[in-house]
Amino acid sequence: MLTYPEIDPIIFSIGPLAIRWYGLMYVIGFVAAWVLANKRSRDSWSVIKQDQVDDLIFYAMIGVIVGGRLGYSIIYGWQLWLADPLYVFKITQGGMSFHGGLVGVMVALWWYGRKIGNGMWQMTDFVAPFVPIGLGTGRIGNFINGELWGKETTVPWSFNVNGQSLHPSQLYEALLEGLVLFVILWVFSSRQRPHRAVSGMFLLLYGIFRFFIEFYRVPDVGKGYLMFGWVTQGQVLTAPMIIAGAVLLFLAYRNRKPDEVAA
Repeated sequence: MLTYPEIDPIIFSIGPLAIRWYGLMYVIGFVAAWVLANKRSRDSWSVIKQDQVDDLIFYAMIGVIVGGRLGYSIIYGWQLWLADPLYVFKITQGGMSFHGGLVGVMVALWWYGRKIGNGMWQMTDFVAPFVPIGLGTGRIGNFINGELWGKETTVPWSFNVNGQSLHPSQLYEALLEGLVLFVILWVFSSRQRPHRAVSGMFLLLYGIFRFFIEFYRVPDVGKGYLMFGWVTQGQVLTAPMIIAGAVLLFLAYRNRKPDEVAA
């Protein structure tokens, strides 16, 4: 069993302004996405050109922050939001929802895609390979904050947290939803694919990884298991992603155009 280091979530403060590790993890994710998007935009078949990358990342960033915070407030903190209408703006209280951020990004990409003449699936196919970096750094931020711990266990890589031996489920997610998902998507998208294929692969694999890790996470506070004594809120929200990803992949390869490379 390992000892949790209990890192101070605040890196440093300047007066009332506190710079937190969790926020820094998001910044690292966006910077990495910007670097990778610039690299991928040089491909001859890229739907995003280099002079559009800055605007693309800006729109995606707004989508993640607004969607993620709204999603968290609606899904996990709606009672607090009802009690305090300004709760959604108190970003140091509560957190961000991946599913809300996903919806926010899709809306933002649809909006920006309209401006440059691209469809939403063209936009999400381009952006999907960069998303896992932010997912991984975000989970590392959760680990630093000492939140979202897993269930009690006796595995040797567990962490001693307040006298309990717990699964580091945040690190499981950082590994699978972050590093592993990024490598697979980056390689898969390194050649031209049918429209919706990359988006479908992202939804399918993220859904499978998240559904699996939920078995090691503690159910959301106040919700517990929703059915059968093992189904969590995360699995209920993730199962449709698995189905949607499989459908998108099927449609992508069934309806691929002659100029699209088949795999």
